[in-house]
Amino acid sequence: MRIAYDYQAFCLQQNGGISRYFFHLIEQLTQMNQNVKAFAPVYRNQYARRLPTSTVRGLYVKDYPPRCADAAVALNGILGRRQLRRWQPALTHETYFSNIRSGLDQQPSVLTVFDMISELGLDGDKPTAAQLMQSRKFAAVARADHIICISEHTRQDLIRLYRVAPEKTSVIHLGCEVTPQLESITENTGRPYLLYVGLRQGYKNFSRFVQAVASSAPLQSAFDIVAFGGGNFSAAEQALLHSLHFTPQQVRHISGDDALLANYYGGASALVYPSGYEGFGLPPLEAMAYQCPVISSRSSAMPEVIGDAAEFFEPTDLNSIASAIQNVVLSPLRTKELIAKGLDRVARFTWQACAQKHLALYQSLTDSALSDLAPSYPTMSSR
Repeated sequence: MRIAYDYQAFCLQQNGGISRYFFHLIEQLTQMNQNVKAFAPVYRNQYARRLPTSTVRGLYVKDYPPRCADAAVALNGILGRRQLRRWQPALTHETYFSNIRSGLDQQPSVLTVFDMISELGLDGDKPTAAQLMQSRKFAAVARADHIICISEHTRQDLIRLYRVAPEKTSVIHLGCEVTPQLESITENTGRPYLLYVGLRQGYKNFSRFVQAVASSAPLQSAFDIVAFGGGNFSAAEQALLHSLHFTPQQVRHISGDDALLANYYGGASALVYPSGYEGFGLPPLEAMAYQCPVISSRSSAMPEVIGDAAEFFEPTDLNSIASAIQNVVLSPLRTKELIAKGLDRVARFTWQACAQKHLALYQSLTDSALSDLAPSYPTMSSR
């Protein structure tokens, strides 16, 4: 089957979860002997750069010139759509949200929705219904023949907020990529640490996490906190940590690549994931792969993805957060139990399984499209 992916993710992102998702899909589908191509005439994405040159129609550049990124993306759209349509794919998977269809009108188009954070106002002011209907995301959703959601929670949000017909949607969970672990990180303080991964603002709930640790004498006296990624601590975060009587050595920010993160997973007493909303949430699965017990908020897609392989807490309740952490890190038996459950859980989330489900959906859509185009003949009883 000829499967096309458009330019958007590979021109908008240099790195990032969305382009990594499409990288894994293309890689796996190619291994399944499908005829797959991404059309991004001049792209700046590191994941696309790792794909075979026969798979990506385009030229890699390190970055676009300053103040020219929007124009470069727009030009990629014009040229990329032209290349894609000339190739005549059986199906096009649009990799982000555009007002303009990338594929041919008579061939199926697919779209993936990862979360509804902006629509819920979690990253700023909540948009009005009129603003929702005027967005590029709404245009792409309305235009697509089928929409993949990465969790049932995201699917329900999409159906409710955009009034999408349920039968137009499917849920396909992401895979979990495991980077080889070089060594466990114990840190030079000699103290065990709780690991936090990713951005920290707003609904990510980092502030409540550190407040919960500070509220527990056993936790604050015995454990450090390592915040991996998400940028340096802001002045407000530093002031909060100081007011909670943490020393700079006790709560540390670390940045680095996936290999370094793997080492921190391997050395942590637990991953604490306090986010109030996630469309899927990969860090808990990544932690499980490195035998790091998971302590997570009971919100949004987290119970769906994690199953029973974590100690859950209510993300707005400091006592609930502190108690959940203590139940794990102060109990070798619970730690051992969660590690075993985590290994079993993460084994269900592979990129191969993810790609196989995409291919099955693609085939059903193209079969349906061919059926719709086939001429109809009268049956014997109707003659």
